[in-house]
Amino acid sequence: MTRRVLVIDDEPDIREITALTLERLAGWEVLIASNGSDGARLAVDGRPDAVLLDVMMPDVDGEATARLIRANCDLRELPIVLLSAATQLPAWAEELGVLGLVAKPFDPIGLPDQVRAELGW
Repeated sequence: MTRRVLVIDDEPDIREITALTLERLAGWEVLIASNGSDGARLAVDGRPDAVLLDVMMPDVDGEATARLIRANCDLRELPIVLLSAATQLPAWAEELGVLGLVAKPFDPIGLPDQVRAELGW
C-alpha cells in the first residue's frame, strides 16, 4: 500500500527536498501545501495518511494549522509530525495529538526512516 503524506511548509526548498526524498526513497505519494490554510484544506480534500507540519509559518502557523485540522471530526486522528528547528515539541503539541518532531535541518537520506519512526510505520 502506498502511503500519502501531506507536507505543509512555507519554505520552497524544504517542500522540494522533502517531497523528492519521500517519493523516491520511501515510495510515498506526497501532497504539498505552502501555507497553513491551504494545508488544512488539502488535509480534508487529499485524505493523507499523515501530515508533516512546519511550526513557524507566516499568517497561519503550525499550531493554528493543527487546530484547523483537528477541528474537522474526520481528521481528529490524522497523524501529525512537526518539522521544526526546535529540538523539543512545543507545549501545544500534546494537546493536539502531535506524534513527534523532525528537527530541521534534517538529513534527506534519513528522512523517511525518521518519519516512519515518529509515525510507527
